[in-house]
Amino acid sequence: MTIRFAILSFAHYHANFWAQAINAAPDAVLAGIWDDHPARGEQAAAQYSAPFYADLDALLADCDAVGITSETAKHADLVERAAAAGKPILLEKPMATSAAEARRIQAAVERSGVLFMQNFPKRYDPINHELIARAHGGELGKLSLVRVRHGNYHLLQLGDDVHNQWFGNPALSGGGALIDEGIHAIDFLLWLLGPPRQVYAAISSATLGLPLEDTALMLLTYANGVMAEVATSNTLVAAEESIEIYGTGGSAILSGVDLASRDFSRPPYLKFHRHGTPRDGWQGSATVPYFRQGNFHQQGPLHFLRCLKGEAAPVATLREGLNSLLIVEAAYRSAQTGTAQTLDLA
Repeated sequence: MTIRFAILSFAHYHANFWAQAINAAPDAVLAGIWDDHPARGEQAAAQYSAPFYADLDALLADCDAVGITSETAKHADLVERAAAAGKPILLEKPMATSAAEARRIQAAVERSGVLFMQNFPKRYDPINHELIARAHGGELGKLSLVRVRHGNYHLLQLGDDVHNQWFGNPALSGGGALIDEGIHAIDFLLWLLGPPRQVYAAISSATLGLPLEDTALMLLTYANGVMAEVATSNTLVAAEESIEIYGTGGSAILSGVDLASRDFSRPPYLKFHRHGTPRDGWQGSATVPYFRQGNFHQQGPLHFLRCLKGEAAPVATLREGLNSLLIVEAAYRSAQTGTAQTLDLA
């Protein structure tokens, strides 16, 4: 069975990784590319040896499934079109620019019954699975504090050209570092700890002076007393530790899993220290992060292909996509009001 996979829009750079993955997969073919910017779509089609479709309905008729990598503000419209055509959907993060748009996506998917997967690439990386398994398995004891730093230097690197990019426009992106990069950390925390009870956040655009935040901090609290911190920015030239988990039984430190740390961190990327061992008794894992290997963003479409063949289930569904966005919205409300926001996530 050869799956005819279509990519809707090359607005998001991750579309390139998805196209690479599909072209290299033995059980799939890139059936076509549609883009509401024809020149961009035609260029991508030529680069990845796929036909360009100016007519979205025609491409939907000629494919088995779609990946959506448009500007975030256009996700809901494209999901509705694909769902109405009965096509399974892989959707780039974040789900939408707002909870209201995310509800449109939810309604369209539930109405059509199509397979839907929200793309959160941290969920495919074996090093994250190892870390989560050890934490959930009790090796770190009762957890007390988790810190996640996830970011890049894209806005800093672009300079004045950021004004010409869609992700520099909050009307198209939904916001800055918090919704773009911080949402990776939020989804990881949903995976590790479940839904938080409260969120408090602060955002700043002072570093670059853009109409969206370049730096954000979040504090999340949980019903069982655990506390978590998220630090995110698009101005991180270089960084090391990305995830820190502390518990009564020990500590775990992970690096090499975001753009800021990929080229600077060194093995072992995942380290553990157990309570009661000498202070220099750190133990390292032999696992190398997908991000360090350079095949991080390709895993989403590859896992999606397995789902389409019935060999796997989506690791992030409507619920994860919606809950992560609800947390982001609560964080923005907190930053605007200066008050903690209470959450009630299913």
